[in-house]
Amino acid sequence: QRVRAELLERLELVRLQPAVVLDLGAGTGHGSRLLRQRYRSSQVVALDLAEGMLREAGRQQPLWRRFRRVCGNAAALPLRDASVDIVFSSLMLQWCNDPDAVFRECRRVLRPGGLLTFATFGPDTLVELRRAWAAADGHTHVNRFLDMHDLGDSLVRAGLAEPVMDVERYTLTYASAADLMRDLKAIGARNANAGRPRGLTGKGALAAMTAAYESCRRDGRLPATYEVVYGQAWCPSEPRRRRPAAGEVVVPLSRIGRRGG
Repeated sequence: QRVRAELLERLELVRLQPAVVLDLGAGTGHGSRLLRQRYRSSQVVALDLAEGMLREAGRQQPLWRRFRRVCGNAAALPLRDASVDIVFSSLMLQWCNDPDAVFRECRRVLRPGGLLTFATFGPDTLVELRRAWAAADGHTHVNRFLDMHDLGDSLVRAGLAEPVMDVERYTLTYASAADLMRDLKAIGARNANAGRPRGLTGKGALAAMTAAYESCRRDGRLPATYEVVYGQAWCPSEPRRRRPAAGEVVVPLSRIGRRGG
């Protein structure tokens, strides 16, 4: 909720009157509802990969200010080229295996002059939990997230312009490691790393992780750090020029004179 509120607040600095707003990774639709309230004359599209999320999002819709719900993949959007003015994405990108593909799709569906604004997790997210698991066994139990600079490079590769990136850190506290694990499960977090354990985690490893985490306890609470990367980029108003291939020479039309001239 805090990250979504911050991302929405940043839109106040953008002077756009969008016809179509895409909530990419809409989840249960809370962001879509707030976007519909902000852009009252716009069409808001809530897109998510999970049908169950979209069914829940339907309950967020007031009768007089509805938004559309679309089930689809962020890396293969079921939307026309240049059909969206704002792509809004709050804490979805970290679950995607190929951020480059997602940004390319955002570039494709954005109209010239359109805006992509997003928030995702950075590499210091859940660093305490990651270290505790590292002390317990050799498996990767916590997702590894992309650095802000890597995300900026990915935006440029996708053909998006004027990327702006910054980072905020939030620390939540818990009475126990078990409380944190229940919280992560409740929000649908999953381990997508190649080095994740393939079977159930044993009681011994879990106890070792819990003991290691205790070294982080301060004032009777266990901290859990979330590094949140905020980013935005624009769809260029002019089409992207193709780079010359090896051995190819590009001659501007202005340099081609008339025959015999």
